[in-house]
Amino acid sequence: MKIICAPDSFKESISASDAALAMQRGIQQVYPEAHIERCPIADGGEGTLQAMVDATGGTYRQASVTGPLGRPVTAVWGLLGEQEHQPLTAVIEMAQAAGLHLVPKEKRNPSLTTTYGVGELIREALSAGAHRIVMGIGGSCTNDGGAGMAQALGVQFFDRTGTLIEEPMNGSMLPTVERIDKSHLDPRLEWTQVIAACDVNNPLTGALGASVVYGPQKGASQSMVEMLDEALVYFAELVGGDFATHPGAGAAGGLGFGLLAFLDAGLQRGIDLVLDTIQFDERCIGASLCLTGEGKLDGQSLQGKACLGVARRANMQGIRTVALVGCIGKEAERTLDAGLAEYHIIGPGLPAEVSMAKADELIEQTTVKVLQAAMV
Repeated sequence: MKIICAPDSFKESISASDAALAMQRGIQQVYPEAHIERCPIADGGEGTLQAMVDATGGTYRQASVTGPLGRPVTAVWGLLGEQEHQPLTAVIEMAQAAGLHLVPKEKRNPSLTTTYGVGELIREALSAGAHRIVMGIGGSCTNDGGAGMAQALGVQFFDRTGTLIEEPMNGSMLPTVERIDKSHLDPRLEWTQVIAACDVNNPLTGALGASVVYGPQKGASQSMVEMLDEALVYFAELVGGDFATHPGAGAAGGLGFGLLAFLDAGLQRGIDLVLDTIQFDERCIGASLCLTGEGKLDGQSLQGKACLGVARRANMQGIRTVALVGCIGKEAERTLDAGLAEYHIIGPGLPAEVSMAKADELIEQTTVKVLQAAMV
């Protein structure tokens, strides 16, 4: 018997790699001789870097870059191992330089945070010789439309007095910009393919845009949400083009927009990009069951989150997929019509903090219960 273990991380609880190991231990209790294929995955957010670098035998790098509030932070990025028909590929998680976890709760204010450090990480990748850059753009604390990132790569922003803005751009500064000069953009980008791994389809602005949907999660008040949305509307008009309505432009506080507008990037569904990189389809051949999982399953999972992405790909080979999750939310049952055979909460009835603290053993125990039930 061959079983696939392909979980995402359980946010703030357990990594995808450790979750896959917990599943493996559970399987071995029921089927000691099973062939187990561990495939920890991610959907463009936390864990994308590790999933892709580890699966290809790549290497990790570190760099000191500008953090979201302007102070230096140490960010990890990576180079993939050799891939057939692909140039040297760097993988960057924007959250390493501008993630919500880098800002204490009492200081969270998306009008003051910048993606400047993300641009510095792109420079690091270019200097390492990468001609293909994959960027996971989940988990941001920013709302600057990617202006800070572009600025770090040479794009110049001038205020209404004609003065070059030299401090890192943030969301509150967007309305002060009167002119943008792209002529100094790092020339190495002309020969570099940039791909954004994205798990949302939000446009840049409006009721479904970056500010309205994600601003409150980053500490924005209602008045700040309105200001930030208006700032992004203005900024998009100044940049020009129709990038603002592109699905995913609103990801990471508009970083999706900035990548499209300034770097001519492609936006791809993060889970599919990761699954392709780790050769998931090939590793599924001959499997009779696929276990996946993540922290929460709900109606939004249908938009391309980890569990459904795994299920859809496994189903193409007739493989039954079961999800182990920390909790379920509104419309979780819809995932059963979209590819999942079953889903199971790992700590039913337990307080969330207990379930999160004991995720490792709960995933193992739930794996045992799922397999034993299937034998009846």
